Amino acid sequence: MTANSTDRRFVNRPPQRIVVLTGAGISAESGVRTFRDNDGLWENHRLEDVATPEAFERDAELVQRFYNARRAQLNEVQPNPAHIALAEFEQRYNGDFLLVTQNVDDLHERAGSQHLLHMHGELKRVRCTRTEQLYDMDTDITATTCCACCNAPNLRPHIVWFGEMPLFMDDIFHALEQCDLFISIGTSGHVYPAAGFVEVAANAGAHTIEINLEPSRIKDNFAEHLYGKAGDVLPGYLQSLLDGE
Repeated sequence: MTANSTDRRFVNRPPQRIVVLTGAGISAESGVRTFRDNDGLWENHRLEDVATPEAFERDAELVQRFYNARRAQLNEVQPNPAHIALAEFEQRYNGDFLLVTQNVDDLHERAGSQHLLHMHGELKRVRCTRTEQLYDMDTDITATTCCACCNAPNLRPHIVWFGEMPLFMDDIFHALEQCDLFISIGTSGHVYPAAGFVEVAANAGAHTIEINLEPSRIKDNFAEHLYGKAGDVLPGYLQSLLDGE
């Protein structure tokens, strides 16, 4: 574990507005399989076959099966100490707090997080392609499963696919422009627009910190770095923020 900033405990003034971004690394510590394997395939599928609007239009049954399998995997995993530390920090923190996640699992919710935005959608929700109505979904769906609003097979996974705009971007950028501390946890720095959040926060005057197993692609954009498992590193760091209040 390393740090490269003397500003860590906000000696002069504790942070009043915090934005946290989490990525695949935090869920990987719970055993959630990362979406993309080293060979570029997603669980033996090309991304063009399962993660684009065109793929869904071409073979909805295949796409539904792919996300059914990922949804079912959530029954095999549990929130880890990093998820729990974030939820407990939110409950105890006196300032403004927003948790933004790139992950589509429900581990943050199960840990107790409430001020949470899923910018890439959620596995346990589906959406009507005609009305945009959202439905909670714990079970498998098929290309013939009907939605309640239309009584027709218009349901798709509530997932942001390649070529689609991430969700809640106005809310996220507003929070980044107002925050005085930005924490990025378990992200690679490869995926935009999330990889650009640190620059938005830094330009607004926020202190920025990266918590990762190893340096990300955009490590030089952060003022501070803590390296190690999020479940090991994060609880102590968050406690230090509470101690400084």
